[in-house]
Amino acid sequence: MDTETTIPLFPLGVVLLPAMVLPLHIFEERYKIMIGECLEQNREFGIVYSDQEEIRKRGCTAKIVEVLGRYDDGRMDILTRGVKRFLIEDIFDEKPYLQARVAYFDDAVEEKTEELAALVNDGIKLLQELDIWTGKRTDYNSVLELDPKIISFLLAYNDEFTPGEKQKFLAMTSTRQRLIESADALRKMVERFKKELVIKKIVAGNGNLGKRTAARPADNIYETE
Repeated sequence: MDTETTIPLFPLGVVLLPAMVLPLHIFEERYKIMIGECLEQNREFGIVYSDQEEIRKRGCTAKIVEVLGRYDDGRMDILTRGVKRFLIEDIFDEKPYLQARVAYFDDAVEEKTEELAALVNDGIKLLQELDIWTGKRTDYNSVLELDPKIISFLLAYNDEFTPGEKQKFLAMTSTRQRLIESADALRKMVERFKKELVIKKIVAGNGNLGKRTAARPADNIYETE
């Protein structure tokens, strides 16, 4: 692990996970300074979930992989990628932006068993099925070659999850458990989309399933109008 224990801190209303990407628009003066220094020094900064109640203790460092755009007033569009997770031990406000002393943490080492491979395959299939309902087009052919831990973060980073759910997955230190719980949550999402489509079809048919049965079976949830 990196020996650096004090990092710039960027509280946001989103959760970043390792290996995942996050585009950011930098417009506040303090964060223009922070990102400028990170670019000059090739440093990572910490993204931590913050809402109106509190700043969470666990977050993920972000590496700036590309500056997508610069504006005359100093604003920037940047693309970041999550690197490693941390636990905040103390926060400092000596600079215009916050800094934090952090301790890094990671998943416990787990053997790549057949069970783990099956969990990975199940999770990818659920992502593919969910994409059908959300209208996304993602190529997962190369994903299966990734480490199971990275795939577990991919499942947990789905746009359909709330920040609170993603925060729970970020705090987990078991790849296996993250695969299981994120897949369970994705499975519930798929079932919800299926039920919503059935309801829409019933409403579209004025609630009369009998007239639709012969030509359009009510249980054919993949059918499009």
